[in-house]
Amino acid sequence: MTLNFKNIKKYLWLLGVGCLLSGVGCQKVINIDLNSVSPAIVIVGNINDQPGPYTVTLSQTVNFSDPNTFPSVSGAFITIADNAGTTDTLAETTPGIYHTKKILGVAGRTYYLTVVANGQTYTSSSTMPQAVTFDTLIIVQQIGFRDTNLYPQAQFQDPSAITNYYRFVETRNDTIQTRIFTIDDQYSNGRYISYTLRSDTALVIGDSVKVEMQCIDQGTYQYFSTFREASGGQTNLTPANPISNISNNALGYFSAHTSRYKALKVP
Repeated sequence: MTLNFKNIKKYLWLLGVGCLLSGVGCQKVINIDLNSVSPAIVIVGNINDQPGPYTVTLSQTVNFSDPNTFPSVSGAFITIADNAGTTDTLAETTPGIYHTKKILGVAGRTYYLTVVANGQTYTSSSTMPQAVTFDTLIIVQQIGFRDTNLYPQAQFQDPSAITNYYRFVETRNDTIQTRIFTIDDQYSNGRYISYTLRSDTALVIGDSVKVEMQCIDQGTYQYFSTFREASGGQTNLTPANPISNISNNALGYFSAHTSRYKALKVP
């Protein structure tokens, strides 16, 4: 997924750039001069259980008043290793975009990301959970005061043995929707889950919809949940700083997850 950098910029005062440590979030809002903040690196890395290559993107924040152009970070040295003994050195294919060559995404393995850029080293790790079957994607009606709205709904059986974390990515008419959808099974462990993806706009007849269901680890779940809160991605906003799972004050996340897909067209 492509991170919405405009949201990062808009909510920079919430992020408290200097407080984002690996696995630790500084929850105090810091008053800073948005036009004199040192640029921060943004790292977005994903590896799943589908055929590679997998991608890590590097960019850099800008001052609040600058145009929404986030410069890429080139010339970095990036590796991804796993606990099965494989280490892969990524190749920069276009400025700021790096691809793996040989590593495989396998459920149950832990992956270790190392990024050396601009004289700094950033590290992260993520363990890929076991996949959960994505049973069905349907369209449901949400009846409002004046209108009846249509939204996609994912249906699946949650396993009861462990705590599970999920992220859903909606693509509508070949455009990825920016709304963040994450849930855990705290109140639905072992149950059959029907989860409705209520995007900012409802579906209309003729829309093509694809939904990716990701099984993610706790660190990735924390990042997206707190980013959603900070960026206004949910009702009843509670300001919070996104908890990155990358060290050394980096923004962004590294996620090893399973991916399952369903698609349909709104009749």
